[in-house]
Amino acid sequence: MSVGIRIQRGATIQLKGESEKILSDASPSKTFALKPDNFFGIVPRLMVKEGEKIVQGAPVFHSKKDPRILFVSPVAGTVKEVVRGAKRKILKIVVEQQEGDIISHKIPVDKSLNPESVTEILLKSGAWAFIKQRPYGITADPDSTPKAIYVSTYTSAPLDVDFQFLLKNHKDDFQKGINVLNALACSPAILSIDATFSGFFESIKGVELLRINGPHPAGNVSVQIHKHMPINMGEKVWEVRPEDVVNIGKLFTDGQYSAQRTLAVAGESVLQPQYIKTKIGALISSVTDITGFDNSLQNRFINGDVLSGKTESPDGHLDFYNNLLTIIPEGNHYRMFGWLPFMDNKIPSLSKTSLSWLFGNKGYSVDTNMNGDERAFVVTGEMEKVFPMDIYPMQLLKACMAADIEKMEALGIYEVIPEDFGLIDFANTSKIEAQEIIREGIELMIKEVG
Repeated sequence: MSVGIRIQRGATIQLKGESEKILSDASPSKTFALKPDNFFGIVPRLMVKEGEKIVQGAPVFHSKKDPRILFVSPVAGTVKEVVRGAKRKILKIVVEQQEGDIISHKIPVDKSLNPESVTEILLKSGAWAFIKQRPYGITADPDSTPKAIYVSTYTSAPLDVDFQFLLKNHKDDFQKGINVLNALACSPAILSIDATFSGFFESIKGVELLRINGPHPAGNVSVQIHKHMPINMGEKVWEVRPEDVVNIGKLFTDGQYSAQRTLAVAGESVLQPQYIKTKIGALISSVTDITGFDNSLQNRFINGDVLSGKTESPDGHLDFYNNLLTIIPEGNHYRMFGWLPFMDNKIPSLSKTSLSWLFGNKGYSVDTNMNGDERAFVVTGEMEKVFPMDIYPMQLLKACMAADIEKMEALGIYEVIPEDFGLIDFANTSKIEAQEIIREGIELMIKEVG
């Protein structure tokens, strides 16, 4: 069975530097890192010490709230460093890779798979971290039963990945992962695909196909849930990224934790934009050694896309979930008369007065320049034009800023996560950090409501 969704509101931003359909192996990474901040809502409790030797799949930390939820090492080696920030907050745990063993788990035969056995294996192996839960976009609650499980292969963010190409060699593992996820839910997994070209995803069994068509943020799972199966009070919906479905499938095939991660390395500063095979938490330099980047520029490295990704240093590590590494020039220059709408029209803009739409057919050249400072937060209607959900985005942002929990609930805080406001950050002329406001609002909801 399949249904279709067509998104009208939003915007497609075409940038230069899209990854070519080339798949290469990354250079060896000396260290790998796990970052607790990648797991929204998790307060970590360390299970290792600096200098301790660990094997692949060994627990590194667990959730303080639920010790069953483990976060494990992607490689065997030695815990090189525990990096802490203000108030001794754990920023990342760095593991120096060395030869070593890998933990193996006993996997039952397919016919005996049930929610209890699958949950137990996912928790013990550390693969439970691959499953996120709505509301809030937090790590899923093992004691809950989801209304549905979404796997979205449709991407719409600038320079985002092509999962059809990325997973072309893992069809069997993907099908296996879907079978495992189906054991956890009351209904078949919902597989979101491109309505115009679905490739091998259309042949996957045991799923409900959700055909998506439309501009960004149509690829965001929040939008798909809102349009297809809205969350009611007390309900939970789970989300798993496509490559993590493959990792789950590999786990239930050979009994070993899989930390496979394939990245599209993209952006105008990249010399050879392409897809790179590596592991979760690898050094960024091990990836850019293959693709190269323009050293003559001061560049910004982004774990994720340009709208909702996180800035990382060139010698930093990849995040846990992202399949995209974007490298673009820094915007550390001043534009003379940059406030005029007809100046430098080759910079992407959603305003028709800029005439930038005449120059974007082959992709825009962009940098990180904000083109203005934070200013008055006024009603203009520009947020609503790019926000496809039946939610008032400006009113929700104001409710979050006022910490008004009742209004936040009424205005749809349960249906959104910060990345859903990435396009609003770009389109909003007030330069308000909408994603940060939503993040703080969700943190308040978790603390006060749960």
